[in-house]
Amino acid sequence: MDDLILKKAVKRAVEIRKNAHAPYSGFKVGSVIITESGQMYDGVNVENSSFGATVCAERTALFNAVTNGDKTIIAIVIASVLDGKAVFPCGICRQVLADFNPGMEIVLVNADNGEIEKRVLLSELFPDNFKI
Repeated sequence: MDDLILKKAVKRAVEIRKNAHAPYSGFKVGSVIITESGQMYDGVNVENSSFGATVCAERTALFNAVTNGDKTIIAIVIASVLDGKAVFPCGICRQVLADFNPGMEIVLVNADNGEIEKRVLLSELFPDNFKI
């Protein structure tokens, strides 16, 4: 992945995180999907009083890409912080992402300082995704 695109995506994920709607948990997440063409699509988590209706930032960004007709996902940048550390995507998000590209890169960013904490392939993080 191009370093300039990654740098822009990290900055955008940290920035967009402020738009998250997390009145119940206070846990805000910003996410940016990067596609094969270098296009970026962002998303934030949106909580709901009916907790099952809550949507994670990772899926919001992915749905944004799909809505715009771009399904060639190569990476996702996730900006979050809990107890001073960036947080991995939840199991539902891992499965949804794996349906598009189980080999995509996951980039975890500490939202407090904007630093990349971890880069890992989804297939390493989630080796046995559900397939039909």
